[in-house]
Amino acid sequence: MNFSVNEYGYYGNFGGAFIPEMLYPNVKQLQDSYIDIMEDPAFQLEFQQLLKDYVGRPTPLFFAEHLSKQWNTNIYLKREDLCHTGAHKINNTIGQVLLAKRLGKTRIIAETGAGQHGVATATVCALMGLPCVVYMGEKDMARQASNVARMKMLGATVVPVSSGSKTLKDATNEAIRDWINHAADTHYIIGSVVGPHPYPDMVARFQSVISAEIKSQLLERTGNELPTHVIACVGGGSNAAGAFYHFLNDDQVQLIAVEAAGCGIDSGKSAATTQLGTMGILHGSKSLLMQTADGQVTEPHSISAGLDYPGIGPLHAHLFESGRARFLWATDDEAMAAAMHLSKTAGIIPALESAHALHALTQLEWKPSDVVVICLSGRGDKDLDTYMKNLPS
Repeated sequence: MNFSVNEYGYYGNFGGAFIPEMLYPNVKQLQDSYIDIMEDPAFQLEFQQLLKDYVGRPTPLFFAEHLSKQWNTNIYLKREDLCHTGAHKINNTIGQVLLAKRLGKTRIIAETGAGQHGVATATVCALMGLPCVVYMGEKDMARQASNVARMKMLGATVVPVSSGSKTLKDATNEAIRDWINHAADTHYIIGSVVGPHPYPDMVARFQSVISAEIKSQLLERTGNELPTHVIACVGGGSNAAGAFYHFLNDDQVQLIAVEAAGCGIDSGKSAATTQLGTMGILHGSKSLLMQTADGQVTEPHSISAGLDYPGIGPLHAHLFESGRARFLWATDDEAMAAAMHLSKTAGIIPALESAHALHALTQLEWKPSDVVVICLSGRGDKDLDTYMKNLPS
């Protein structure tokens, strides 16, 4: 089975580019040029140099001794939390800003939920001397106030979004409206593997540095570049796409995606798209999304702002429908418990998004010979206010 995007921007039944006419020139320009630009040796030299000297790559692959003993297996954490800005998001923002400059764009916009993509975009724009506007839901701004402050310090304009649920979906809507009104000079950096083609493929390619490093690091550590399992949290799914990318065609590697179940799958306050979603079109691509019978998008819920999204990227929808990846879920309480456990047993405070992936350890059977890699997509500094509310008195 093929897990690469086809010429029309589809992964199996999912993908495409459903866009307003005003955006057609921009999207068509991206579709026609992104591969050539990304594969140009000069582009790759600049991109790889920045990943090394600015982001701090390669990020460590850490053997989690206490977790491994607890589950009688071999558990490694891919430490994306140690990237500059605190998450994997900067891998993509550096790539897209370099690409935007080659396309002659002079203004950058972005959406953000947890704030990490917004911070990463603002960071690279500051580095490159480009103006930056970030759209963020008012609810997310309140629970991620430290990231709002960071974006402002970096020179970005942060625009509050008060429509809908005041979260990531609504921020994306406003960013797309901005893009329509400023199509000539503006590049929209989508932060996940969502949106119209070529964004899902483009973001996955920039994030694929994660799985490329996992392979080389495992080979050095164990003599075998293939793990038995790769686990990652999924909202839109950029860190999972990056962690899965170079293993997609290796059937012996089990791919485990963990969604946010919020207050429970059947609670009416969830973001577990593969369990609750049906095929539809959201933010420019056909995928699985949570919607009512008449096609109205259902408001999602997750304690983690980065997973508080009613859809899933088309690659992940294809991985789910084809059975190539197994999709699990974790509730708010389960993610919180996993975060506290990692903090106390490994001295690592994870982002609440990453904590969902950690919960998968409790849901599967493990063998002593298994080699399990969990993508620790971000660090928990941004979530300290939430964690403080849940600490025992």
